[in-house]
Amino acid sequence: MITAEFGVVPIGTKETDLGDYVSLAVQAIKDSGLKYEITGMGTQIESDNLKNLYTAIQSAQEAVFEVGADRVFTVIKVDDRRDKKIRGLNDKVSTVNDMLK
Repeated sequence: MITAEFGVVPIGTKETDLGDYVSLAVQAIKDSGLKYEITGMGTQIESDNLKNLYTAIQSAQEAVFEVGADRVFTVIKVDDRRDKKIRGLNDKVSTVNDMLK
């Protein structure tokens, strides 16, 4: 399972509120069919292959361009773990929570 966290930031917008842009980027991820979670600082997604993961992120970035952004800054963190077949976002959180006392 491949997991990733990414954030798409339009640059040069007229307002500091970016919610409209972020919601369009997240809608593109939702439309991809990949499992995703929104956090206060980015969006996390799961995929069983890199092509689908990168295609979904590309769609999110393009969605921001399509509504008028002239420049988009995207940060991507990818965890491609191949020694365990099923290791999604919830599994990672559960592992840490189980270790807490």
